[in-house]
Amino acid sequence: MNRTRVSLTERSRRAGTSAREAVTGARLLLAVKTALAVGIAWTLAHFTPGVTDEYPYYAPLGALISMHPTLMDSVKSSVQTLAALATGMLLALLIVFTVGPNIWTLALVAGVGVLLSGTGWFGVGREYVAVAAVFVLVIGGQDAEMYSLGYLVQMAVGLGVGLAVNLLIAPGTFSATAKAKVSAYQSAVAEHLAGIGDALEGPWPPERIEWTRGADALETTARELRTALAEADRSRRGNPRAVGGRHETQSAHRQLEMLETIAVRVRDISDALEDVVRERPGAFPLDRELIPAIAAGCSSTARAIATIGEDDPEAHRARSEAARAVRLLVEALEAGSESARSILGPGVLVATHLRRIVVLVHVQAGEE
Repeated sequence: MNRTRVSLTERSRRAGTSAREAVTGARLLLAVKTALAVGIAWTLAHFTPGVTDEYPYYAPLGALISMHPTLMDSVKSSVQTLAALATGMLLALLIVFTVGPNIWTLALVAGVGVLLSGTGWFGVGREYVAVAAVFVLVIGGQDAEMYSLGYLVQMAVGLGVGLAVNLLIAPGTFSATAKAKVSAYQSAVAEHLAGIGDALEGPWPPERIEWTRGADALETTARELRTALAEADRSRRGNPRAVGGRHETQSAHRQLEMLETIAVRVRDISDALEDVVRERPGAFPLDRELIPAIAAGCSSTARAIATIGEDDPEAHRARSEAARAVRLLVEALEAGSESARSILGPGVLVATHLRRIVVLVHVQAGEE
C-alpha cells in the first residue's frame, strides 16, 4: 500500500514537472518561432518558380521539422531530412524508370526505405526515406519527376526558413538552467545525508526513515542531469549568445562528476544503515555506542557538501567541522576496535565513506 502511494506521488510529481517544462520561457520562444517560420514558409511557397508552386503545403512541413531548441540540432535535422528525402525520391524514380509503379514495387520501396533508415545515416530524418519513396509512387504517379522536384524544393524552402528564423532569433543557451539543476542536485545529496543524521539522533530504532526512499532517486536525477548538461553544450554550439566563452558548462560538468561520486557513497551509507534499521538478513550489527558519532558525522558532512562551490568563512567553518566530526567517529571506532561488532559493523563503512567525501570537498575547495 505504501509502495503504491509512493509510486502515485512520484508520478504526480513528474507530471507536474512536465507541465511546468512545457511552458518555460525557452519553450514559449520555440513555439513563437515555429509559428513565425511556418507562416513565412507558407507565404514564400507560393512564389517558387515553375511547377514547384503546385506543392506549397510541403514548405510549412519543412519549417516545422527544422525547428529545434538548439541551432546545431536545427542544422543537423535539416540536412539529415533533405538527405533522407533525396534518397527516398531517387529510390522511387528508379522504380518509375524501370519496372514502373505497382503494388509489388510500392511494397518493395517501402521495405527498402525502412532498411535504409536503419543504417543511422539519416539521423532524425530517417523515417522520410520510406515516406518520400511511397509518396512519389502513390501521389506523383505519372508526374513523379515533377512531384519529386516540387516536394524537395518546397521542403528545402521550409527548412531554410526555419533555419533563418532560428538564427535571427537565436535561442538562449540552457547553461543557466543546467547549472541550477546541478545546484539543486547538490542540495538533494546534502539533504539526504542530513536526513540520515537527523534520524539517528532520535531514539533507536529510528522512527523516521524517510531518507531510505530517496537513495534511488539520486541516481535517476544524476542521469537526468547528464542529459541536461549535454543539451546545454549543444545549445552553445554556433549560438551567437555563447560567443566569447559565455555560458560555459565545464565547471558544472566537474561539479556533477564530483557530486555523483559523493552520491554513490551516500547511497552506500544509506543502504548499510537501512539494513540495520530494518534488521535485514545478512546485515552486520551496529554498535549502539557509535550512533551519536555517526549521526554527528553525517550531519556535519551534509553541511560540508552544501558548501561545494562556496568560498566564505562560514563554508570554511562547515568543512572544518565535518573533518573534525569524521575524525571523532574514527577515534570512536578505534576505541572499540577490540570488539568484532565494531570491526565488522557498518560504522567502519560509514566512517570510510564520510572521510572520503570530506576529502573530496576539501580538495575541491583547495584546502588540505
